[in-house]
Amino acid sequence: MPTPPARLTALVTGASRGIGRAIALTLAARGCRVAVHYRKNRAAADTVVAALAGTGHAPFAADMADATGVQRLWRDATAALGRIDIVVNNAAIYEYHVPLETDYATWHDSWQRTIATNLLGPANLSHLAAHAMAAGTGPFDPAHGRGRIVNISSRGAFRGEPRAPAYAASKAGLNALGQSLAKALAPRAVYVFCLAPGWVETDMAAGHLTGPRGAEILAEQPLGRVATADEIARTAAFCALDAPAAMTGSIIDVNGASYLRT
Repeated sequence: MPTPPARLTALVTGASRGIGRAIALTLAARGCRVAVHYRKNRAAADTVVAALAGTGHAPFAADMADATGVQRLWRDATAALGRIDIVVNNAAIYEYHVPLETDYATWHDSWQRTIATNLLGPANLSHLAAHAMAAGTGPFDPAHGRGRIVNISSRGAFRGEPRAPAYAASKAGLNALGQSLAKALAPRAVYVFCLAPGWVETDMAAGHLTGPRGAEILAEQPLGRVATADEIARTAAFCALDAPAAMTGSIIDVNGASYLRT
């Protein structure tokens, strides 16, 4: 596996558990220093930091739905790590709000929270990262560019989420955000990628996979299993470190052929 061009720094949101934790571990194993973002669970974030290979990692708290909190996260992470070369927008929430079973107030509140966390938060963080990366203050490697943004989207952006339509809409927006930024930032050698997983074997998904819908979910999987967090993490690390510049703007399906786009 190739070595990064220098000891790069990465900010991974939602890194205290699940996919984000796996991405942080993988990037650290590849030689990166990692800013581990969490919302509330400092103990879990500290556990992740302690498990990362190498040194120079640190935890940072922020509510991604709070624009001021995102600014503070960026300021604190860059102050501690010197600069941020890679941003992984992974933090997200998934709330049930079935259209014909949800009252208006609950529906409205769920949409507000979901869009604020899953789309506006990444948009704000990407804006801060784009300005810093395009300025070119870090080491420039022609193959890697001046910086990379990796967004963790979902197959739900394409197939729909009838039990959580705000989640699907937020991820569709994240895809559009990533592709728009890819076009805008390519001339400045800042590259943007999106991953679209399906079900992933994490603690957050465990209740669904072992619950009443478990057999239905498994029946959708041609592999006979759902993806692992490590599989998503290795794909994210490829985008963050190895993918050629010509792949900028790509949306990469990592769902085990459970949903195929045309």
